[in-house]
Amino acid sequence: MTDDIVARVVRQWQAVSPGLDTGPMELIGRINRCAALLQQAEDAPLRTAGLNRAEFDLLGAVRRTDRELTPGELARETFSSGAAVTKRLRSLQERGLVERRGDDRDRRVAHVRLTEDGRALVDRLLPEQLAYENAVLSGLDGATRERLSGQLGELLVQLEGRLGAARR
Repeated sequence: MTDDIVARVVRQWQAVSPGLDTGPMELIGRINRCAALLQQAEDAPLRTAGLNRAEFDLLGAVRRTDRELTPGELARETFSSGAAVTKRLRSLQERGLVERRGDDRDRRVAHVRLTEDGRALVDRLLPEQLAYENAVLSGLDGATRERLSGQLGELLVQLEGRLGAARR
């Protein structure tokens, strides 16, 4: 077993409460710690372009679906709240990366699309971001990455089934 910070925390809990089942902490604690460290790294290529991950995720959602999306669709695609999407879209629109147009039938609905600058930025940044992420994961060999990805995929399906239904 590795001697990471979560292992040390688990040993501390086991010392003060020997009968405690710390198994969930060992997995969820490590997932949370990895996520925190990855967020602290702040995605260097995105930061250099003046974007954060959440903004890039919005731009990427419009680019990969290759069609206009409503703010509600963007919220679902990026696992964000409607308010967060609205705030991010306002910033991206001010920077000339997205455009909004009203719906012809329902004035309450907006449709979001990338501008030419927005599309060019995503197309330029995605390969840089993927290369950065590859470098972050370079300590893991291909088989380990594949196995870990599959296992995390299984966990994600389970969590989406149990916890995702409550959010809908």
